[in-house]
Amino acid sequence: MRQQKDNRSADKLLMNYPASWWRNMWREALPSGNGVIGASVFGGVQEETVLLNHARLWHWGSKDELPDVSGTLATTRRLMDAERYAEASWQLANALKDRGYGTKLASRFPLAAVRLVMPCVSAFRGYSRTLAMDSGEVTVGWTDAQSRYYRRLFVSRADDAVVYELGGDGDARVSGEIGLVLHPSDRWADTPEFKELEQTIETGAGDAYAWFAGTNDDGTDFGAVMRVIPEGGSIEAEGSMIRFEGARRLLVLVKLFVLGERSTDWERLKKELAGLVVDSSYEILLERHLALHQPLYRSASLELADADDDLRSNERLLLEAYEGEAPPALVRKMWAYGRYLFLSGTASAEEAEPFGLYGLWGGDYRLVWSHNMANENIQMMYWHAHVGGLGELVPSLFRYYEGLMDDFRENARRLYGCRGIYIPAGSTPGIGVPNQIVPVILNWTGAAGWLACHYFEHFRFTGNLQFLRETALPFMLEALRFYEDFLVMDADGFHKIYPSVSPENTPLNFMPADGKPLAHPMPTAINATMDVAILKELLQHLIEANRKVGGDPEAEKEWSRMLTHLPAYRLNKDGAVSEWIHPAFEDRYAHRHLSHLYPVFPGQEVTKESDPSLFSAFETAVQRREIGAQSGWSLAHMAAIYARFGDGDSSLNCLDILTRSSLLPNLFTLHNDWRGMGVSMQMPAAPVQLDANMGWVNAVQELLLQVSDHLITLLPALPGRWNRGRLADWRFHTGKVALSWNRESGSFRAELTADRDTDTIVKLPDWAGACSITGEEVQPSPLGPAYFTVRMKSGAPPVVFESARFNDTKSYEEGCL
Repeated sequence: MRQQKDNRSADKLLMNYPASWWRNMWREALPSGNGVIGASVFGGVQEETVLLNHARLWHWGSKDELPDVSGTLATTRRLMDAERYAEASWQLANALKDRGYGTKLASRFPLAAVRLVMPCVSAFRGYSRTLAMDSGEVTVGWTDAQSRYYRRLFVSRADDAVVYELGGDGDARVSGEIGLVLHPSDRWADTPEFKELEQTIETGAGDAYAWFAGTNDDGTDFGAVMRVIPEGGSIEAEGSMIRFEGARRLLVLVKLFVLGERSTDWERLKKELAGLVVDSSYEILLERHLALHQPLYRSASLELADADDDLRSNERLLLEAYEGEAPPALVRKMWAYGRYLFLSGTASAEEAEPFGLYGLWGGDYRLVWSHNMANENIQMMYWHAHVGGLGELVPSLFRYYEGLMDDFRENARRLYGCRGIYIPAGSTPGIGVPNQIVPVILNWTGAAGWLACHYFEHFRFTGNLQFLRETALPFMLEALRFYEDFLVMDADGFHKIYPSVSPENTPLNFMPADGKPLAHPMPTAINATMDVAILKELLQHLIEANRKVGGDPEAEKEWSRMLTHLPAYRLNKDGAVSEWIHPAFEDRYAHRHLSHLYPVFPGQEVTKESDPSLFSAFETAVQRREIGAQSGWSLAHMAAIYARFGDGDSSLNCLDILTRSSLLPNLFTLHNDWRGMGVSMQMPAAPVQLDANMGWVNAVQELLLQVSDHLITLLPALPGRWNRGRLADWRFHTGKVALSWNRESGSFRAELTADRDTDTIVKLPDWAGACSITGEEVQPSPLGPAYFTVRMKSGAPPVVFESARFNDTKSYEEGCL
């Protein structure tokens, strides 16, 4: 298949307006990052801010010793058996509160800000700001009088530094002042801790350097050192700033430190910066960075219709989307942008943390919901990674949770008297104990089982038996040990999971008449559909993993026996799969979480091929969900679910609504709409939450490729608006896929290449018609005319499916794109 062309316009965000969210301009900044250091560029022509973040910088968390309240489980269950559900719901939370327990999660916060001020000769013209995703460069340009000026920045993967350059065209010269400052808090008036932090700040400047440091609440220092290198002109230190005059270009380099000691780290970073500029320029530093950045960004490609030739700005694309339909150029940019954010916000390096809800671009000191949340959000941020060729960035997720295992074991023992692990929904580095002491969070026990799926999928995509044996399988076994002690057998011989929560919903018959969207008056139930689905998936994965490593066959027999005792999913009066298997709890459709759809997505238990009737009942369940109750991330989740049902138009409609309700001009996603437009849940604030950016990536990938351990479905839910397109280097578990299609001409072509020996079934789109097939071991499948059994050897030529009409087009270029 032809190599992807250089899609410079498709890989660039162009904006004609500066960040302008009053007092929160970081929300509309353009982001750059190397997975550990993040830089947010915002401001205007005269004043610009580069906000600096570091993955390991957290504060204001507190960790209490968890008391042993495991005795409350018997009381909770006794009350639930008596149908006193509301009273039972609070037993565990109240027991912790009565013991004075009050752990608080930490928050990420800005390390410092680069503050730049430049004089203006006349009113600006021709302002623009761009983000080149294939390089990570943020560029701002404008015309002042007769001169054109620019500022450009990237965060280097090669040199672990922020690289910033100011300059102009022709005879233009740049002047102004630049330094490192404490970024002001948007909430300083109600945050006394910020005042304490402010008192620890020390800044200075001398020669060509400026420096900054503060003291964190753990007593360690954090800070930065800047070096300024002019080309022509002059520089001098003035207070904590460096003034520059008449420079043709100004190169600014910044390095950060955390968990350190200011005087020692200042000297160390000055030496590193001195060595960095020897025989280096912006271009040389960029070239070193690109060698590491571009292979990640280009690990997968996608073209949609004529999107690659669309040079419109974000503002114009969003205006079109506001009319009702996201143009292909915006859809494709959002796919690329989510991947860009992911690879810029986490890394394989030991210093890296899992991708967070603000990435590395949060702009305040107590960010709303900045913790790692495992009842939906952190999983969503990783769904896309393997299929999109970014699997090498996933292990930071595992390192994070592995580092908290002692807390998780104590949680299981002290909360419920069980072996194994209990993972609270929310956690931050070093704080893996319960923290949100409310029933809707505390009584949910499914986090460990859900996260275990990510471990097993990582093995499936990598084939790494050592990872399976030493990391994934031990984690999965710890998750199961909890269930082995927690499960109860009911009178009919089925396992009973209780207390059980379907995040974060309350059954309709327990909702007050004036219930608010974020209210959780009585979430504690019996046998939430999600809980049963997670356990079923965990047992099935354990059986497969056990066989891969040659484990104990007796254990496998016990796990198979447990599977036979799990209750069947229940259908409600509307013919939809109910959110709770126990009949005492009625479905509430006005909710953002879609937890009970787990067996269809993100799980793969129920498919059209395996159980058409039940599959249809799950489809009814998602169709009953009310759009007005959704959030930004739930619309992305819903889009992926509709893709699993093959309903591409409904899936794309969810993304359309997301663009109209929860998307900022810099394409950051928000938790909800704040403008009262009726297309998402209502909240006074609208926090930045980048999970929907990642969810968008996954939804697009689900529309075009779905993979499981035994089935690869090509173009499973192609929306009617995407008549033409091409993708390359997308992954299934053991290889790669390249696809081209043109519905107008009826052309279709797919190449599958095996990285490891592969035995699978491939499903072609129904509209592709008869295809010629290249490949020795491809046979029709009993599943139907569009299905084929395929066997491939590692390193063998690709298997090619090509519609009979493909060669009838005038040329490959015209036939596909």
